[in-house]
Amino acid sequence: MAKYIGPKTKISRKFGECVYGEDKYFERRKYPSGQHGNNRRRGKRSEYFVQLSEKQRAKYTYGILERQFKRLFTESSRKKGITGELILQACESRLDNIVFRLKFAPSRSSARQIVSHRHVVVNDHIVNIPSFRLKPGDKIGIREKSKNHPVILESIKKISSLVEWLILDEKKMVGIFRMMPKRTQIPENIKEQLIVEFYSK
Repeated sequence: MAKYIGPKTKISRKFGECVYGEDKYFERRKYPSGQHGNNRRRGKRSEYFVQLSEKQRAKYTYGILERQFKRLFTESSRKKGITGELILQACESRLDNIVFRLKFAPSRSSARQIVSHRHVVVNDHIVNIPSFRLKPGDKIGIREKSKNHPVILESIKKISSLVEWLILDEKKMVGIFRMMPKRTQIPENIKEQLIVEFYSK
C-alpha cells in the first residue's frame, strides 16, 4: 500500500499551514527553513508554480500519491459537472477521509492506519482499503472488538462540529454518509480550479 512517508512538518511549512493536522513543531516555526527565515526575497511566482503548489497541497492534505490523484482528475473530467468540485468530492468520499471527518481518528494518516488495521466496517462488512469510495447512504462504524481502541476513544472525546453531510451516533460509534458534499460544504482551503488548469495543459 503506497503512502507518503517523508517529513511532514517540512511540507506544512512549505504551504504555511498544517496540511497533515495538528503539528506542535509547525506551531513553533511556521515558515520554511533557511538563513533568513521568512524574510527571504521571493521573485514573482509563475502561473505554473501556483498551479503545481495547489495540486501538491491537495495531494498532501488528503494523503494521495500522484498516480492516484491524476486518476481522480481523469475520472472527474469524464463526468458531467464541475471537474474541480468532482475531484474534491472523490477525495472527500474516500473511507480514510470519512473516518477522519467522523472523528474516529485525529488525522487522515491515523484514519488510514485504523482502516488498514481492520478496525472499520462499512455496511457491517470489514473494509481495510483506505481509498475505498463511499456512496450516499453507506453506514460506517467501528468494529465491535475495536470500540475500546485508545486512539479512537481519545479522538471521539475531542469531537467538535461535524460536517453537515455526515450523521454520527457517538455511543454506537456509527456514522452515515448522508449525501455527496457540495463545494461550499467542504471546509478545505483548496483552489480546485488551479488543479484542473494544471492537468489540462
